[in-house]
Amino acid sequence: MKPAVRRGLLVVHIAASVGWIGAIAASLALAVVAFVTTDPAVAGAVYRVLEPLAWAALVPFSFAALVTGVIQSLVSPWGLIRHYWVLFKLVLNVFAVAVLLLYMQTLAGFARAAAGGGAAVPSLSPVVHAAAAIVLLLIALVLSVFKPRGLTTWGYRRQVEPARRSR
Repeated sequence: MKPAVRRGLLVVHIAASVGWIGAIAASLALAVVAFVTTDPAVAGAVYRVLEPLAWAALVPFSFAALVTGVIQSLVSPWGLIRHYWVLFKLVLNVFAVAVLLLYMQTLAGFARAAAGGGAAVPSLSPVVHAAAAIVLLLIALVLSVFKPRGLTTWGYRRQVEPARRSR
């Protein structure tokens, strides 16, 4: 793949990842407001907004970051399973997307309860999930920047075998 196309894909991947972190930060801020407020109407409004925010921003950005990350790794020298840091980022990303999709049911439940007219019960759950998601994505960011050394077994074999053949 041409370097310009690869760099363009990297820009799209970074934009999706930054968008995902931003959407999580917004969700975290809203979740904190819902948890600390003494006004049940405010908490209810927040719970009604968290679900559409997740469907409109969190889910699309998470899938975009996952898909562009996989494509980027396949067309770059790093490979998808050649280096531990790339593999670990993949596992973190898949885990975060899976938890998000499962958590959407909980957000829908909060939204339904808030829309039902009853008093919204403050919950620490959205705060914990958003904070944990930010931590996971910051770990992935650190891995991307520092790229710790270490080849997987498959990556090591791919690197050593061509050298052996050339002898």
